[in-house]
Amino acid sequence: MASDGDASGASQEELERLRARVAALEEERAGRPKRHVGRAVLATVLIVLGCILAPLGAVAAWTADLAGDTDRYVDTVEPLAGDKDVQNAVATRVTDALMSRLDLAALLQQTEAADRPLVEKALGKLGDSLQDAVSSFVHDKAQAVVASDAFETIWTEANRRAHDAVVKALTGQGGGAVQLKDDAVTIDLGPVVDRVKQRLVDEGMTVAGNIPEIHTDITVVQSQDIGKVRTGFRLLQIVGFWLPVVSVLLVAAGVAVAVRRRRALVAGALGFAFAVGLLGIALSVFRVVYLDALPPGVSQAAAESVYDTLIRYLRVAVRVGVVLGVVVALAAWLTGPGRRAGFVRQLWHNGIGAVRSTADRAGLRTGRVGHFLYRHRTWISWLLVAAAAVAFVLWPYPTGAVVVGLALTLLFALAVVEFVAEDETGRPTHDKTAA
Repeated sequence: MASDGDASGASQEELERLRARVAALEEERAGRPKRHVGRAVLATVLIVLGCILAPLGAVAAWTADLAGDTDRYVDTVEPLAGDKDVQNAVATRVTDALMSRLDLAALLQQTEAADRPLVEKALGKLGDSLQDAVSSFVHDKAQAVVASDAFETIWTEANRRAHDAVVKALTGQGGGAVQLKDDAVTIDLGPVVDRVKQRLVDEGMTVAGNIPEIHTDITVVQSQDIGKVRTGFRLLQIVGFWLPVVSVLLVAAGVAVAVRRRRALVAGALGFAFAVGLLGIALSVFRVVYLDALPPGVSQAAAESVYDTLIRYLRVAVRVGVVLGVVVALAAWLTGPGRRAGFVRQLWHNGIGAVRSTADRAGLRTGRVGHFLYRHRTWISWLLVAAAAVAFVLWPYPTGAVVVGLALTLLFALAVVEFVAEDETGRPTHDKTAA
C-alpha cells in the first residue's frame, strides 16, 4: 500500500511538473506575438517614414544641385537656347521693344530728298500696314539673331553670370542679372537687342543705330506664390543630399527591425518606388496648373519648354527611384523561398547547367580558379553585389538605364561565377544545387 501511495505521489508530482512546463510554454508563446507585434509596428513606421521622405529627398537633392552647382545649372538651361518656342518668344520680345523706339518719320528721312514726296504719298496709302511691314522686317532680323550661334553664347554666358541671382530668386540668397520682379524670374535681353540693332543697321536701317540702350526681359518663371515657395525651396536646399540618405536609412532600419526581413524589403522597395512615382505624377499635374495660371503676356509654348527643361534632371531622378525600387524588390523576391521564385531560380540554374555541360563535353576544365570560386562563392557573390551598389552610389548622375545596366552586369557576373565554379572532383556548382 505504501508503494502504491508513493507511486501515486510521484505521478502527481510529475503531472504538476508537466502542467507547469505547459503553462510556461503557453506563457512564452503568448508573450512572443506581443514582441513580434511591437517589432512589426516599428518596422512599418520606419518604412512608411522612409517612403514619405523619398520624394522630398529627390526634390531636395535636385534643389541643392541646381542652386549649388553653376555648371550643372548652365547644363540644365543650355538646351533652351536652341528651343524654337523660346527663340520665338525672345524674338517677339525684342521686336516689341525695338518697335516701341523706332521712329518711322526718321526712317522716312533716310530716303533721297527728290524721292521723298513719292514715298510719302505711297506710305500714306499703306497706313497701318507700314507699321506691320517694318515690324515683320525687324522680327525677321531678331529671329536670325536668336537662331545663330551668337545667341547660344549670349544665353549660356548670361545664365552662368546669373546663377547666383537664380539662387536668390529661389532661395532668397545671392544677387545678379536675373531679377525677382512682380513674382517672376526674368532675364535681361539687352545684349540680344544690341545685336539685332546692329544687324538692322547693317541691312540699311541706319536709324536703328540711334535707338538708345534698351533693357527688356523675358520671363523664365512666374507665379503669384513664388515668395511663399521660396521658403520651402530654401529649406530643401539646406537639407540637400542628406534627406535622400535619411530616407534610405529609415527604410533599411525598418527592414532590419522587421520579423520577416525579406518580405519587409520587398514591401519597402515597392513602397519607395511608389512614393517616388507619385512625385512624377505630381510634377505633371503641377505643370498643367502652372501653365494655366500664367498671365496672357507670357508665351505658353516657351513656358512649357522652360518648365520641362528645369525639371529634366528631377524627372530623371524619379525614374531612377522607381527603377531602383523595382529592381531591389525583384531581387529580394527571387532570392526568397517562394514556389514561383524557386521555379525562376531553377530555370536560371538549368540554363547555366546546360551551357556548362556542353563546355564539359568539349573538354573545358576550370582548375584552381574553379575550385577557388567554389570554396568562396558566397563571399564572392556578396562582393559583386557590394561592387554594384558602390558603382551606383559613386555614379555622378545615374539614370534608370544605368540602374538596369548595373543589374544586368551583376547578373552576368553571378552567372560567370556559377559557370566557372566546381569542386575538387570537377563537379560544377549547378550540379550541387540540383542535387
